[in-house]
Amino acid sequence: MKRRQFFPSLAAGALAAPGARAAGICGCAPMMQPSGPLGADAFHAVGSRLRITAVKVFGVSLTPTSDRPYVFVKLETNQGLAGWGEGTLEGKAAAVMSCVEDFKEFLIGADPMQVEHIWQSMYVHSFYRAGPVMGSAISGIDQALWDIRGKALGMPVYKLLGGPFDSRGVRGYYHMRGETLEELRALRASAKELGVTAFKTGIPGYYEWIETNATIHRAVKSLETLREGLGPDIDIAVDFHAKTSPSVASVIIKEMEPLNLLFVEEPCPPENAKAMAKISRRSTTPIATGERLIAAYGARELVEMGIVDIIQTDINHTGGITALWKIGALAEQAGISMAPHACEGPIGGLATVHVDAATPNFLVQEICSGVKPAMQEKVWEEWLGFPAMRMVNGRFPLSQKPGLGFELTEAALKKYPFGGTRPMARVFHKDGSVAEW
Repeated sequence: MKRRQFFPSLAAGALAAPGARAAGICGCAPMMQPSGPLGADAFHAVGSRLRITAVKVFGVSLTPTSDRPYVFVKLETNQGLAGWGEGTLEGKAAAVMSCVEDFKEFLIGADPMQVEHIWQSMYVHSFYRAGPVMGSAISGIDQALWDIRGKALGMPVYKLLGGPFDSRGVRGYYHMRGETLEELRALRASAKELGVTAFKTGIPGYYEWIETNATIHRAVKSLETLREGLGPDIDIAVDFHAKTSPSVASVIIKEMEPLNLLFVEEPCPPENAKAMAKISRRSTTPIATGERLIAAYGARELVEMGIVDIIQTDINHTGGITALWKIGALAEQAGISMAPHACEGPIGGLATVHVDAATPNFLVQEICSGVKPAMQEKVWEEWLGFPAMRMVNGRFPLSQKPGLGFELTEAALKKYPFGGTRPMARVFHKDGSVAEW
């Protein structure tokens, strides 16, 4: 429909809608607003009879000082189906929770099967384009919509997306726990026993924009120790966490090339695409980035310029299943792989696995845990009734249950009340200047 045709039909629909109420007149919006979400009446003849009746958001703090309290979204419907999603945003939990509340007007009375329409309305009609707060709120809502959609149709979400691409499940990696050769060799033995084929670690220390030879030597030496301890058969990824400038990153990555790394992640701040391109041109090691990107639009420049080999958008920030799926398709056309970031709660992690399973250019899936389950994963099992985000033979298994494959009760979350927003780590160089961590 053309723009000039849209507004007249919208106004007519609003005037004809029962229970329509007056909206403020500012010269930039229709004069009447229907009792349901604006624009919903146009789909009455082709939609489902499901309607969203309630939007709930929960802040969940496993520890009182956590910098990433989980933000869970629950959508309830008139037919008893409920969907869950996650919009956890490190250091900004309360802001995301407020943003979810703001979106209630887009949701109450809407048909939850219209996932794309609702996503577009939240993103476009917010006018100012989404950053991490709005992106995370949309993510939690979108995941919950897909959960309802799968439950309504009796299918796992990955099957709705056309998967699975690989019947064995989704290949994953754990975070590395160990520094000495002895610890690393023990980790290698555990990995072999569990079928784990990859680990990720961070680059040690903090870096000035131009670094000394001694600092660079220490970084390279520590990574050489990792390869020696884990052996040649385990893939190793190294997260630079944007600590380094393009110059320093280029030198370190060049020195690491004999280690045959799986990838180097975020070697410089992600907002500077040309700096990332400079590093990429100087390296034979695959370059990955993307956890801080929002929506498919945020990844477009990286894809068009051929800057990176791997995109790592996070389903809890980028706009949910809808956005992650689109980014994967965009990347596939350019020969770029997907290795989504996932360092928050279990709902987003499980939702990501569904997208992974239907993504032909998928590479490997992160989980911010080690070979041995952490406290958080024991809580997840307590909530969901199964060991969420634990690999079997090096892969995350695929659920046959509809939707995202789990049930969760509000009562289970009450044991861990919201402790408020806490800032992320703040680190400084010796001279007091601000450092990336």
